[in-house]
Amino acid sequence: MAAVRGTIAFRNLKPPVSDETLQVLDSFGFHTATPVQASTIPLLSTYKDVAVDAATGSGKTLAFLVPMVEILRRLTDPLKAFQVGAVIVSPTRELASQIYHVLGPFLTTLRGVQAMLLVGGTDVTAEVAKLKQTGANVLIGTPGRLYDIMERVTALDFKNLEVLILDEADRLLDMGFQRQLTAILGHLPKQRRTGLFSATQTEAVVELARAGLRNPVRVEVRTQAKAQAADTESFQSKTPSGLTLQYLICEGDEKPSQLVHFLCQHRQNKIILYFMTCACVDYWAIMLPQLESLSGLQAVALHGKMKQAAREKALAMFSGMTAGLLVCTDVAARGLDIPGVDWIIQEDAYVEFLRIRKVPIEERPKCSSVPNIVSVLRGAAAKDRDIMEKGLRAFVSYIRAYKEHHCTFIFKWKQLEAGLAAMGFGLLQLPSMPELKRNVLSIAGFQPAKGIDVSSIAFKEKAREKQRQKNLANKPPRQPREPEPDRAPKKERKETAEKRRLHQKVEDDEEMNREYRLLKKLKKGTLSESEYEQVMSMPDMQLVEPSSNVDEVQDSTHLNGRGSDSKLSKRFARSTSRSQSKFKNRSVASTSKKRQA
Repeated sequence: MAAVRGTIAFRNLKPPVSDETLQVLDSFGFHTATPVQASTIPLLSTYKDVAVDAATGSGKTLAFLVPMVEILRRLTDPLKAFQVGAVIVSPTRELASQIYHVLGPFLTTLRGVQAMLLVGGTDVTAEVAKLKQTGANVLIGTPGRLYDIMERVTALDFKNLEVLILDEADRLLDMGFQRQLTAILGHLPKQRRTGLFSATQTEAVVELARAGLRNPVRVEVRTQAKAQAADTESFQSKTPSGLTLQYLICEGDEKPSQLVHFLCQHRQNKIILYFMTCACVDYWAIMLPQLESLSGLQAVALHGKMKQAAREKALAMFSGMTAGLLVCTDVAARGLDIPGVDWIIQEDAYVEFLRIRKVPIEERPKCSSVPNIVSVLRGAAAKDRDIMEKGLRAFVSYIRAYKEHHCTFIFKWKQLEAGLAAMGFGLLQLPSMPELKRNVLSIAGFQPAKGIDVSSIAFKEKAREKQRQKNLANKPPRQPREPEPDRAPKKERKETAEKRRLHQKVEDDEEMNREYRLLKKLKKGTLSESEYEQVMSMPDMQLVEPSSNVDEVQDSTHLNGRGSDSKLSKRFARSTSRSQSKFKNRSVASTSKKRQA
């Protein structure tokens, strides 16, 4: 493992960087290599696989672009149109696009080498047609689109591939691209140089390195202060030395008030605000600028469900701002080069997880004098159905995201106070969802809005309201629910032969015991012979006494031939003889034989 401390000029790197590449670096204003660049460029340039562990913003992009360009420059046989010499895999479209534009000036120094950006949200048919016509030597894209292109365009030749780069590998795996990555690796030759770049070394990243890299050199980059700390104690934090982390703890219905208070204090700053879901981004990006205290705030939304053109426009707009707010999901969490960002707010930060990871974090005092904006949020929802519906969708998506989060030991879903969270979203009433109906989550603290008919709230946009009214008019009246017709009785299943034999055995046993008890009563004089005859003629006689045991059955051998006892003995003999064939091992059967003898 290589741990690099300090910096070095690009001109002093060994092996030396070509003059053409140095000129491009000089045009960017890059003269000195960062620690990750000083460590990685020589290793990749000398055909070694590398697994780089460095914080976001440490210069990893140039750390793999410079050696990749140098390797392609040194090829003795220039790449043909359909021969792919390098593949760069990125987790997000924005990061892939950024890498593509940074690589552009370097490729102008390589004659005949063409690059192509392959990301989702674009016309795949047009990309396939272009590749079949012109080919490409460097492919940069997201895993899904890269794999799709590899399957569709069989004319691409990967046999001469020199370099594979997996950028932000931990994010690639976290976002569920394991299957696509495995398929991409299956299309590529094993004789290649591979660079795996990540901000964290998780178990999944280590497994990917074992599968895709051959004898890799691990590069861990530390700042000087952290390197000294690591020499004295086990300090594993990846936080840059110039970054300060703070947290604030408050109830769910207080979150929006504390957030608005913070944004008001930093109106002149450039801020990125992260939420867990796309629906939350849509709601707060519209709602925050409408608040009187934040009037004039420039808020830009960015999430994965937006069309590609809208995502690019939003990112470009925020990058060009001197002050403003980017409301986004983790689609913008890694690798994006956005200049001038002053604050990053994570609306659902997990403090205990950061403490476990030994990330230095300090508590920010909660301001107790902030105005409560829940009533403002509710007032806006009562005036515009669009805001009301966006708030409902945001709340539902928030609950589901909390429930399905992979950090279940931190995001303890069943302890979530859904009632307070609903107040924080400015809901007028709770939505109908299983998590609330079954009382799985606490709804304590939620107060339904009084005097508001939710069904009568209209859209501010006249066209949408007109369409809503039209849909309501065309909606068929709700029919009363008819009671379900009585179901036909189920047909009894025919018993198996074994069960039939068992039931017959039980019935015969009960009949024999019944007759024996009656005979004993007749013998003792508690039952007359006429009563006995009457009871015996009944088809289904209820048993009055429990079944007799074997000893009682054997007592029947003492019956003798007195008057009525003679008839009694004969009747008993007939009774026992009927059961003899089925109960040969019973004492009654043996007793019957003795009497007959």
